[in-house]
Amino acid sequence: MNPSQANLATSLDLPGYLLGGAMLLLVMVFHGVMLLQIAKRYEVKTFLYLAEKKYSSVALCFYISVFLLFLTHIAEILIWGIALYAFKLLPALGQSILFSGSTYTAMGFMEDILPDGWKMLAVIIAFSGMFSFAWTASVMISMTKNFRQAYTKLHMRKLKISSDIIDRFE
Repeated sequence: MNPSQANLATSLDLPGYLLGGAMLLLVMVFHGVMLLQIAKRYEVKTFLYLAEKKYSSVALCFYISVFLLFLTHIAEILIWGIALYAFKLLPALGQSILFSGSTYTAMGFMEDILPDGWKMLAVIIAFSGMFSFAWTASVMISMTKNFRQAYTKLHMRKLKISSDIIDRFE
């Protein structure tokens, strides 16, 4: 590659697009697998807890699942940070992780410290965070059905409503 071609690739951020696209795919697959596992386990466990009338256990399961969803996002920030550090785009691992977290959450509390040719990577990291948060929100919304059902049945039990009526509530 001659200097003018290298300069064109750098000015178009081609390296950032290539690494960003590959990392976006990796992060989204990771996110999908984790969400599927968390949601599947939540649905099965809460179905069984509802059948066994263990309403407080449904709530505990919900909160643990939400915490696991949070940890999934933290893991994705770490994946981005490790990639930035491994490709020597930022000099320190801690700085790479902090930059990834700032960008992934779209909070932007750090300035863009990526080298020339890699600036578009920040935008791609932000897109991965937006996609991931939206996907997580949809899973959490679906999880609230069993949670609300258990909460309502528990409240009905505390109000000493007949178990025949509680059992009919869906």
